[in-house]
Amino acid sequence: MTPQQRIRMARRHAGLSQTALASAIGVQRSAVSHWETNNDKHPSVTHMREVALACGVQFEWLATGRGKMGLSSDTALDSVAAAEALLIEDPIELRLILAFRDAPTRSRAPLVEVVEQLASLRTGRKIGSAR
Repeated sequence: MTPQQRIRMARRHAGLSQTALASAIGVQRSAVSHWETNNDKHPSVTHMREVALACGVQFEWLATGRGKMGLSSDTALDSVAAAEALLIEDPIELRLILAFRDAPTRSRAPLVEVVEQLASLRTGRKIGSAR
């Protein structure tokens, strides 16, 4: 089975249209269409990871065809979002995490940079990539 066929199978297994999958991972529908057809366009590793998460399949299976398609019960439990667990008690922090996760993938880095800049203005310390 080709990578293109596995992407299509994963999307259909999850009951997602190309448009819905594209929206979930922050790309255009045409990108998903290209990934599912036999041409020279392949998703990045980051996008493959996002497809696996959105479709609820094993990344290794999606990327290589090895292993099982579906998530094991242990993996499914490990995939629980931290924002939905009891690890975040501050409601403002929870809003920030949920907003970040709802943002398209390509918008996440600029969002983090804005928050880091605002934090450094408030604290007077450089925050961000230097960590």
